[in-house]
Amino acid sequence: MGHGIAQAFATADHLVDIYEPDPDRRACVRDQVRANLRLLGSDEAAGDLITLHDDLADAVGQAAVVIEAVPESLDLKQKLFIEVEAAAPASALLASNTSAIPITSIMSVLQDRRRGMGAHWWNPPHLIPLVEVVQGRDTGEAEIAAMMALLSSIGKTPVHVRKDVPGFIGNRLQHAMWREAIALVQGGICDAETVDTVVKASFGRRLSVLGPLENADLVGTDLALMVHQTILPDLDRTSGPLPLLEELVRAGHLGMKTGKGFREWNGESAQEVRNALARHLAQTLCPEQGRMHEGS
Repeated sequence: MGHGIAQAFATADHLVDIYEPDPDRRACVRDQVRANLRLLGSDEAAGDLITLHDDLADAVGQAAVVIEAVPESLDLKQKLFIEVEAAAPASALLASNTSAIPITSIMSVLQDRRRGMGAHWWNPPHLIPLVEVVQGRDTGEAEIAAMMALLSSIGKTPVHVRKDVPGFIGNRLQHAMWREAIALVQGGICDAETVDTVVKASFGRRLSVLGPLENADLVGTDLALMVHQTILPDLDRTSGPLPLLEELVRAGHLGMKTGKGFREWNGESAQEVRNALARHLAQTLCPEQGRMHEGS
């Protein structure tokens, strides 16, 4: 996520500094960015605007905006922001790319909590336009407006999440669907491949142009109510992770990275999915570029 976020700013002609303590990962960043740019048919020179650091203070010392993209650990994020606040300019906006952790909790360690907020990008961040700008309990209105304006200026689609709830907007919607998808497989209604086929070959095709509430208005709220009266009482209501998901993780079946999750994968099949996703997202950004790289 970090190098993709950096790429989004660099391609808009911003100078970007990345702090990456792991030397192997640090050595790969420019190659990853250049590969992304080649896929899009973009000028690889944007990668030259990115500077890599092994010292946090060097990376953030002159920053106008700091975006954190470390793993989903509250303790780790809090520790990092204590260090960031000590090293960055007092005017810098401080944002977390967390997918689900409440922003108020992460930013509670700051001395100046007005400038702490969420900036949740979607993977891959250089291809997906949405960024959820999350207002914590103490985040300032001016600081939110400044982040929204910055993201708009680099071609992103920022949305203002006005209440700090776990998962914000997108992940609450996405994981509600995932829970029901897992429940369908767990209950023996269908297998995982069927779930994926149903989504991709039906309502998934229209989601990019027709949001769920637009769809409800299209078919009529009266029909939506009648369908809900029948379906909602039967939907899964498990309050925690479903047993099937817990069993997969306990068994070490972690998805593409281990070769098995809900479905089985090898190196070739996993890469086919990644390539298909990249081509699809590239084509939504620039149809001509997407067609040029269809065979890649």
